[in-house]
Amino acid sequence: MSLNKDISNLSDDDLLDLYRVKADMKVIGELFRRYLPFVYGICLKYFRDREKSKDAAMNIFEELPKKVTQHEIRNFKSWLHVTSRNFCLMQLRKKSIENASVEFQSDFMEIPENAHHDNEMELESDLDRLKYCMEQLKLDQQKCVKLFYLDKKSYNEIEELTQYEIKKVKSHIQNGKRNLKICMESNG
Repeated sequence: MSLNKDISNLSDDDLLDLYRVKADMKVIGELFRRYLPFVYGICLKYFRDREKSKDAAMNIFEELPKKVTQHEIRNFKSWLHVTSRNFCLMQLRKKSIENASVEFQSDFMEIPENAHHDNEMELESDLDRLKYCMEQLKLDQQKCVKLFYLDKKSYNEIEELTQYEIKKVKSHIQNGKRNLKICMESNG
């Protein structure tokens, strides 16, 4: 398929297939043209600020070329809705973390001496134990724990990536975390 033809008549699926083959930004430009008002509306719902919503929509579309090649997308509009919503929620979460200020006092927190790694050998030993314990988890727990904690994916993104129901995703993460803790304590 030649990009010289009018791509505005192609379906979303055809555009995604074409982008995966040609990696031409004109294809992303067409998706941008079609869905910018849709994404902007989602962002506006979360941010309630026009400028922040415009910036967020632009950021979402800037990440689109990379994301459409990384994910298997069955329904582009639904996928874009989830992606946009997750982006907004992550931004709001970052903002709330940045805005949360806690005054630390010397007696506020007691840290046991062994909480910090004084040498690399101890750290390496802990990392080896963690790796071993991750390998002991059931495969579905491994996958969900890795996506959630290491790859910083949301429940919805994990659901989309693994095809597990959201309840299963949460259960696998909770059980995996508990099993990791038990394994680390019994091996350390």
